[in-house]
Amino acid sequence: MNTLQKSRRTPPILAVAICLGAAGALVPIAGSAPALAAEKAVQPEKNPPGDIPDTQVFIDYTSPQGFTMKVPEGWARSDRADGANFVDKLDGVVVSVSNVDAAPTVESAKANNVPELEKAERAVKVTAVKAVKLPAGPAVRIVYTSNSEPNAVTSKQVRLENERYLYFKDGKLVTLELYAPKGADNVDQWQLMSNSFRWK
Repeated sequence: MNTLQKSRRTPPILAVAICLGAAGALVPIAGSAPALAAEKAVQPEKNPPGDIPDTQVFIDYTSPQGFTMKVPEGWARSDRADGANFVDKLDGVVVSVSNVDAAPTVESAKANNVPELEKAERAVKVTAVKAVKLPAGPAVRIVYTSNSEPNAVTSKQVRLENERYLYFKDGKLVTLELYAPKGADNVDQWQLMSNSFRWK
C-alpha cells in the first residue's frame, strides 16, 4: 500500500510517514519508533486554537481516486498520488487511498491499525474504535489523541485530537483523518465532512 504523508507533520511541524489500512501496512521513519513510544503526552492548551468557524464555507472535493467529499474552502491543498491534504494552521484533513483484500472491522483495526498507530505517532492514546454507519455505508472510526511533531523553530509541541475513518468498497480503502489541537470545538464540522463522503 502507499504511504500516507501526513500534512500535520510538515512545517511548522516536521514530516512522518504512515499508512494505515485494513492490512495494517506501515512505514515509520527508521529508528523513530522507540522514541515515539516512550514520549509522554504534552498538556493540552487551556484555550486551544483550531476551532473551525461556524461561518466556514465547505466546497466539494472530487478525487480522481473515485470519491467525493466536502472540505473547508480556502485551506491549503496538497495533492499526492494516493490522495490529498487540506491544512489550515494546526488543523487538517488528510485523505488517502489504498488497495486491500477485505473491509476493515473493529477487530482488525484493534489488532493491526492501533498498534501501528501507537508505534508511528507520538504519545498516542486511543480512546475508541467503533463501527459506524455513514451515508456512504459502514465504516470504522478510530478516535485518539497524540503529540504533534516539535516545531522546527521553538521545539514546542501541541496535543492533538484525531478522528480516523476507514471507508471500504470493492477492494479500495479510503482513510480520512481529521485533526486539530485537543479541545478545539470542531464536532459539527468534522461530522459534516465525514458524513459528506460518497463513492463515485
